Amino acid sequence: MTIIDPPGGHGRPAVPSDAVGALARCVSVEPAKFAAAHWGRAPLLSRAAELPNTDGFTDLLSPDDADELLSRRGLRTPFLRVARDGQLVPTARFTGGGGAGAEIGDQVLDERILELYASGATLVLQGLHRLWPALVDFARDLGTALAQPLQVNAYLTPAGSQGFATHYDTHDVFVLQVDGRKHWRIHPPVLPDPLERQPWGGRADEIAATAHGPAALDVVLEPGDALYLPRGWLHSAQAQESRSLHLTVGIRALTRYALVEELLALAAEDPRLRAGLPFGTDVADPDAIEPELTETVEALRDWLLRADPVAVAAGLRRRAWPAARPAPIRPLAQAAALAALDPDSRIAPRAGLRWQLAPADGGRVALRLFDRTITLPEQCAPALRALLTGDGLRVGDLPGLDDDADRLVLARRLLREAVAVPA
Repeated sequence: MTIIDPPGGHGRPAVPSDAVGALARCVSVEPAKFAAAHWGRAPLLSRAAELPNTDGFTDLLSPDDADELLSRRGLRTPFLRVARDGQLVPTARFTGGGGAGAEIGDQVLDERILELYASGATLVLQGLHRLWPALVDFARDLGTALAQPLQVNAYLTPAGSQGFATHYDTHDVFVLQVDGRKHWRIHPPVLPDPLERQPWGGRADEIAATAHGPAALDVVLEPGDALYLPRGWLHSAQAQESRSLHLTVGIRALTRYALVEELLALAAEDPRLRAGLPFGTDVADPDAIEPELTETVEALRDWLLRADPVAVAAGLRRRAWPAARPAPIRPLAQAAALAALDPDSRIAPRAGLRWQLAPADGGRVALRLFDRTITLPEQCAPALRALLTGDGLRVGDLPGLDDDADRLVLARRLLREAVAVPA
């Protein structure tokens, strides 16, 4: 099957300048050097003076913005966690009903949050890449630059407090210091490149022993500083003489183990690997299992040599694309644009949308998106490519179609499917 990729190649959009700028806000080295020397390998400390952010990161989320979220937005769990003395506070301690007309019982209660925060608890605002407009846009741009899905949390820590003991994350992170100062101690991994199924809790003793040794990096982050940590690197952080607010951008990178998982899922197509064990096999007896294991390994090796990269890539696409949503759309404005559409209307591709075009049966073309596949007549392919690879164009200029009536039909379909937006 022939895949018709967008200009970024392999199902990726081309990296726009906004995406390049988002990465530049986080690292003080050129992207190529960051990829070669640090990505997945080693921490990188970038001081505010080395970054292009003249106002630090307060445009993304300021302390006043955090207060707004905690007090006036009807925030619900799990969009807030509270930690004290290294332990999570039960949500019942800080949630309840929202009053008349908002009786949902898991809304954040600001007076309870005040009590906990004033007594030294750390507040963790979660999923801000879905909640706060500036971070929705920033996360989309940075995710485009990294070609990885990501999440954004904010940590608000009172003066002198530490929310969590030394631990590691199972995803890479950028730490962006917004307000206050925070002391970070970084140690090498006890388990390099941990998977999400390998959290730090099962290695607490080894982590504690390593944390008592010399630190690989011992630094106080000031407002506007950024720190990159690969997954697995141990870290702890303590606010200094005043409160601290920092953003943590977690990059949910796919690993080679994800390839293994996709290969194993596809291996179910091999009859030899679906065969049952012999009648009466004692699965607890290594001697009984050994010949079956040998034959299974041989069958698996034979199958792996025939593995289809197209099928593996399709499985990874279904896993990765839904984890990185494109730009939000405005349903009311979109519906109004549909009603008023004419050949002089301008439309543009939805920002951050990942897509592939591929031939489909019956003289049609398949437009693969993050959550579905749309099939259209084959003659729509030139118009789709012109729209999705550009910055916007006039509906009457969509190429490859016979007349404006056909162009309007396609444009309406793309607006309704949230593939295109009014330009």
